[in-house]
Amino acid sequence: MMPAVQTPPGQQRVSTARMTEQSLAEWLARLEALHPREIELGLERVAAVARRLQLLPVSVPVVTVAGTNGKGSVVGALEALLTHKGIRTGVYTSPHLLRFNERIRIGGCEADDAGIVSALQAIDVARGDISLTYFEFATLAGLLLFQREAVDVVVLEVGLGGRLDAVNIVDPNVAVITSIALDHQDWLGDSLDAIAREKAGILRPDIPAVIACSEVPAGLAEAVMASGASAYWLGEAFGVEPAMQEWDGWVSGTEGTRRRLPLSQNPALLAQNLYAALQVLECLGYPVSDVEAQAILPALQVPGRRQAMIVGGVELVLDVAHNPAAVARLVEFLQQRPCGQKTIAVFSAMADKDIPSMLQLMRGEVDGWFLADQPGNARAATAAGIAAQLRAAGEGMISVSRNLRQALARARSVAAAGDRLLVFGSFHTVAAAMSWLAREREKA
Repeated sequence: MMPAVQTPPGQQRVSTARMTEQSLAEWLARLEALHPREIELGLERVAAVARRLQLLPVSVPVVTVAGTNGKGSVVGALEALLTHKGIRTGVYTSPHLLRFNERIRIGGCEADDAGIVSALQAIDVARGDISLTYFEFATLAGLLLFQREAVDVVVLEVGLGGRLDAVNIVDPNVAVITSIALDHQDWLGDSLDAIAREKAGILRPDIPAVIACSEVPAGLAEAVMASGASAYWLGEAFGVEPAMQEWDGWVSGTEGTRRRLPLSQNPALLAQNLYAALQVLECLGYPVSDVEAQAILPALQVPGRRQAMIVGGVELVLDVAHNPAAVARLVEFLQQRPCGQKTIAVFSAMADKDIPSMLQLMRGEVDGWFLADQPGNARAATAAGIAAQLRAAGEGMISVSRNLRQALARARSVAAAGDRLLVFGSFHTVAAAMSWLAREREKA
């Protein structure tokens, strides 16, 4: 039994009576301050509390999804397909864009405040003197609500890495690994091989492992083999080939039989991630028919992933691309749907990201840059610093704003009908654009 971790100094526990009166916003503010470190990888503390709550093992099939980019697309496709089949899902993702409730979805709907508060209260009581991070509280809240709501299938998105991420206290029935790229090197290692091995930590012996990675690092291949999982590789067990306006793809049954599944193309999402979801459902015993796939996947939109819409005659594109690999996919998307007039970008990212590479990839795609500081976010890169990099690269129109709301307003003021307004970078950046868009629609 692990030793108890004492509550950090100054973080006094709240009486049970007071806890029941707290709103979700108050709870989240408390959780942000409760643990001495924002991120603390490791499974011992969160697993101990999960056992006290009798959350392990999870009694229904579990799919765990890890990877650098593409996790949200796989999770979104799984949720949409299972819900279409009438299967009640419990889905846990992170981070959220506008509301914490987005992280925990049951039957296709966000968990309500009362349910989440009740779960957080139960976790706080059960943990005793064990200290938990914000993410660990959230993960346990999801698992507790899924148990209470008796869902049929649980889908868990890894927050950071895989091996030591809180969701890895749960043994999956199927594991997914999407693309591998350099990101979070301070936590996961400074090479693709090291990062791949961390993400492969979600694998278990003899379970299906759906590997949706088009460029497989040696470390990933080695880790998959060492895990003893039954690998379903992109390009072999499942895959896709472009064919005019559709994808000509296939998946494999558990006995190795191959089945063709053509789909109309979805410009916002990568084919390899959608077919990975289809392969997962084959492995789970919920195969998707041609009709079901065609009804759901071509029109599927995952919020903040190459999300395009027309607002006042201007094309608005939102994308949480915050590393070079994701920006490269964004550039491909933009080039596939060229804009006849100006493309104006609103951009902000965390300081630990490879911002120079992201800006270089965007060279020639953007006619004007609107950059913003993020007051109160110590991790964010400064707008002035990003502007200096753009000027050094010879970019012309650059605007620096004190916050994202100001940057969005300035960018919109110079965007004419037929222009494109591109908002990309951190989740905070896209979330600000979504909030701004909601206000604009209320005015209309």
